[in-house]
Amino acid sequence: MKSVGLRWRVVFRSLLIQGSWNYRTLLGAGLGWALLPLLPRGPGHESSDRVARLAAPFNSHPYLAALAIGALVKVESEGADADRIRRFKDTLRGPLGSLGDGFVWGVWRPLCLVGALSAGQLGAPPLAVVLSFVVVYNAVNLALRAWGAGVGLELGFGVGEGIRRLDLPAWTERTARAGVLFLGVASGIMLSAGLDLTSPRMLLAVGASACFGAGLLAGESRQRWGPLLLLLIVLAGFVWGAASLLSAGS
Repeated sequence: MKSVGLRWRVVFRSLLIQGSWNYRTLLGAGLGWALLPLLPRGPGHESSDRVARLAAPFNSHPYLAALAIGALVKVESEGADADRIRRFKDTLRGPLGSLGDGFVWGVWRPLCLVGALSAGQLGAPPLAVVLSFVVVYNAVNLALRAWGAGVGLELGFGVGEGIRRLDLPAWTERTARAGVLFLGVASGIMLSAGLDLTSPRMLLAVGASACFGAGLLAGESRQRWGPLLLLLIVLAGFVWGAASLLSAGS
């Protein structure tokens, strides 16, 4: 029970570490603030040297910072060598930053935004659109923090194995592929809303969905097909709108 409570304390404190972000220590000050109350108290617990070491420059994707906090709580509590802990923190910075940025900012947030916009286009009330985005998006946010806290507290210096088991790059690619299909369907819905099923614009909508689906089935990622096909859809929409205006004017 104590370990469960500690895990959720790590999660809670990880939610607030960005409050002290700055250009000098990045997330370092927030990391030190999160760590200090979680460590066993003893002689020198709050000494200036220890506080400075805990708050040394550090960076990570904020949603994966709980993994660093949990791991550092474990190794600090076990009395590991300060030099080894410093090197460990430096090693974590790169993977926790790049993996989190690629998954959360690169694919998950855009997918949630497209989903919310599609729901609004289909007539969902604005409050429901906002709430659904907040709930779905933050479900992954909290899940990543809870996973990271548990892995960090369990494995300490061995968190690399936990990161490898999660295989976040694979989840990034799967989410990106799903996003390709979803974006195509959403584009088709938006272009075809309120139109006759036999109209040329409806055919354009179906073609847009088919192009995105073909990109997905061909094994192409959102990064390659998404921007190009979305641009083609927008251009086609402008061309169709201009043609409609010209025909109406004549």
